[in-house]
Amino acid sequence: MGPLAKYGSLEGKRVFVTGGGSGIGEAIVAALVEQGALVGFVDIMRDASEALVARLTAAGHTAPIYRYCDITDIPSLQAVMAEMAAKLGDFDVIVNNAANDQRHQIGDVSVEYWDERIAINQRPMFFTVQAALEGMKRRGGGSVINFSSMSWHAKNPNYPIYATTKASVIGLTRCLARDLGQFNIRVNTVTPGWVMTQRQIDLWLDEAGEAEIARSQCLPGKLMPEDIAAMVLFLSADDSKMCTGQEFIVDAGWV
Repeated sequence: MGPLAKYGSLEGKRVFVTGGGSGIGEAIVAALVEQGALVGFVDIMRDASEALVARLTAAGHTAPIYRYCDITDIPSLQAVMAEMAAKLGDFDVIVNNAANDQRHQIGDVSVEYWDERIAINQRPMFFTVQAALEGMKRRGGGSVINFSSMSWHAKNPNYPIYATTKASVIGLTRCLARDLGQFNIRVNTVTPGWVMTQRQIDLWLDEAGEAEIARSQCLPGKLMPEDIAAMVLFLSADDSKMCTGQEFIVDAGWV
């Protein structure tokens, strides 16, 4: 494989990423920083996030700004975004990546658990956009990238609330695309397949999982975080200036 794309328009873009400290989010933050973007990100994984900042700084890149933030606390999330925008400038790109795919059985779900899953996997996406909207208007446009999952497309078992939240992302994206298009703000969904983050490998990748990948993917090999980050780069860059309201599935042909 030859050199991957360099997006000149990402140089100096201001980007905010949720869940940027590990897994797919880590790959997104690294890829954006390597393209010359100015990145702020939040995560509850403090050690991993600080290690990422140190690694990128040591490699000679402009260090991303990291803040610890529990995204279920919307006032704190929006306050952190305001602080970062004051340092970096109004955001050009919002990447709503953070999620938790904790398994659950139907009979065990309480109202409190349901609300907690919504608070993690669905609610913050709207409120990051709300917080960034006036700044994007001042900038003359921008890009919002919401993360779904192929889990609901594939009818995966054992996490119906997670699947519900990820299916709802499509509706949020499409309606925000209509509302915000007049301001030259495009809104799209990235839908990953089974990505080999360390969490996925540690918790669920066993012999049966390997067989499922081989059977279900059209393409051979493992789907990696950097494969998802590559799509985020495209949707963040001006190259995607006429793409909005769409779902971009990166799953090696699973669904």
